[in-house]
Amino acid sequence: MSEVTGERSAAEPTSSTGSAPATTRPRIEPAVFWTGLVVVVAVFLAGAWQRRWIADDGLIVLRTVRNLIAGNGPVFNAGERVESNTSTLWTYLVYLTHEVVGYRLELVALGLALTLSMVAVACAMLGTRVMYRGTRHARVGGPVLLLPLGVVVYIMLPPARDFATSGLETGLVICWIGVMWLGMQRWARASHREGRAGLPTAGTALVALVAGLGPLVRPELALASVVFLALLAAAGQSWRHLGWLVVIAGTAPVVYQIWRMSYYALPYPLTAVAKDAGGSKWDKGVEYLWDLLSPYVLLLPLVMILAAGLVSLWAARRTAAARVQATGPHDDDDEVGRLLRLRSRVRSTPVVTIAFLLVAVIMLAYVTRVGGDFMHGRVLLPSLFLFLLPVSVVPLPLGPARGADEARVRRVTVPVVAGAWLVVVGWAVTVEVVQDPFRAEPESITSAGIVDERQFYIQRTGHKHPLLADDYLDFPRMRALVRDVSSNRTGAVFLPVPGVQDRWDVVSYDRPMPGLAPFELPVDPFKTVVFLNLGMTSMNLPLDVDVYDTVGLASPLAAHTDRMEDGRIGHDKFLPYDWVLARTGVVEDPVNFPRWIDVNWVNQAEVALQCPATQALIDSYTGPLTLEKRWSNLVNAFSFAEYRINRIPAYEVQRCGLPMPEKVEKYQGTR
Repeated sequence: MSEVTGERSAAEPTSSTGSAPATTRPRIEPAVFWTGLVVVVAVFLAGAWQRRWIADDGLIVLRTVRNLIAGNGPVFNAGERVESNTSTLWTYLVYLTHEVVGYRLELVALGLALTLSMVAVACAMLGTRVMYRGTRHARVGGPVLLLPLGVVVYIMLPPARDFATSGLETGLVICWIGVMWLGMQRWARASHREGRAGLPTAGTALVALVAGLGPLVRPELALASVVFLALLAAAGQSWRHLGWLVVIAGTAPVVYQIWRMSYYALPYPLTAVAKDAGGSKWDKGVEYLWDLLSPYVLLLPLVMILAAGLVSLWAARRTAAARVQATGPHDDDDEVGRLLRLRSRVRSTPVVTIAFLLVAVIMLAYVTRVGGDFMHGRVLLPSLFLFLLPVSVVPLPLGPARGADEARVRRVTVPVVAGAWLVVVGWAVTVEVVQDPFRAEPESITSAGIVDERQFYIQRTGHKHPLLADDYLDFPRMRALVRDVSSNRTGAVFLPVPGVQDRWDVVSYDRPMPGLAPFELPVDPFKTVVFLNLGMTSMNLPLDVDVYDTVGLASPLAAHTDRMEDGRIGHDKFLPYDWVLARTGVVEDPVNFPRWIDVNWVNQAEVALQCPATQALIDSYTGPLTLEKRWSNLVNAFSFAEYRINRIPAYEVQRCGLPMPEKVEKYQGTR
């Protein structure tokens, strides 16, 4: 069979007479498998739809898409080249889909996420089916049922259902993993011959192309891409073949990386700087892992799945060994055959399967090392999906055993696999019935800083399915913000009043804007909003209103501060509001300050912003994008990524060796 159709490898053994091997492929019952696949996808779709929503972080992505549509470029605030979205591919996929269908962005993101999530679980099951058909040790006689097992655990897990929508890239991530699983398993089964003139065959080229997209799906998936591409490269092809693989896999990510560094002046998204993606918080990561395992008693089905997988592997090897002993050695047991097997060993079903498990371990270790996330279960879902791939379905042999040894094997295999399946189904039913009451007050933030985002926003907005940006107008402060921004005619900075849920401090310009006469209102006043919840804020305001946060997802200065040691994961940076007031130059007279703002901090921040290194950083993403600027950004991208400022203005003034401004008596305003 060709590589595209996935026929047996050229290295498969034949009998001593040159005929087909004495052992036969498992006769998988197609009706059972396809019925199971349809049921799994349908159940996952129903569960995801039941819990449909768009997260605030999902709305952050859509702000960038709005700017793309408006012609401002892939930025969060017009005029500032800032990459606030972690997944490059997800951003452009939403944008291109919107350009085709023309629906509301929230609905486009919802539909895309759902579709990709369903494709992911289908590819997982199909890839495992190919794995069982391609494993030499799995060739047993008689019919075999492939029962959904590991995939059942994934589709029934509440966080997996939550992030099958959410507007975030999780569906794209697991879809990429699922497609790679199916593609690599078919690659392992396909003919080992090269294409014409040493070129990769169409199937190999397609697998390499998809593997190369990993860093564009999420930056940390570059780790997975390296493993998969190393496997493709080590399969014994010619140098010309290897060179073409490098070109096919590397063109898109390398070209984008060069463009990103010259445009954004960073080697990775600003979110990676804000969250210090290379940092280490193992204790937080372990807490995050336990936060997923504990409430759903997830270890129970995982242990049963592991037992079923190990027993199935043991049974396949015992059966294969018995049959080889009964039929005698094949031609490939001579020296030439052993050499052929050695060259093709990398391109085999077991090695591909081990590679995916290795990637699962690497991804789990990475997520744990950086401290996990603040969203319950979210960043662990790809690792869990990877671990479950080889056991997404498991074989259950039917029919009479061939020989006493096979009968003994089945007496162990059938009860264990069937028992594991029953336990997993029972666990799934329990989760479906109980769902969120597994956890007390799921909408509350735990002591570790973790929260069920969906439940949190349901509780705060009063909407069972917060899907549209309009739904988030019922979040505290949102309606008041939209009202204040729309009614302001002079330009201002809008700051949330601490401890007050329905009011904003509006710090207006106390002097005419440049080029305006006294008391003349600007046609296009400068308006800036600072709020933690970037998504709902930015999607409910016009694009000419700049929106910043204090933790650094859209605010470069905040991203370039140091993490607070005991801060909430994902929110462990904080840039005081004084920096925004200083940066915008919105006021000179302290009478215009809210009473909780210290004029000395603002003055110190104004001086600190004159630090030459900080000025170079700001100019890298706000200055005119000339060829010289692109080259400078490209050369200095890694230096900019490592640059840090002190969030306390006075300390930053001292760090830069600048003169400390004269201290003034703190003015107690009237507001």
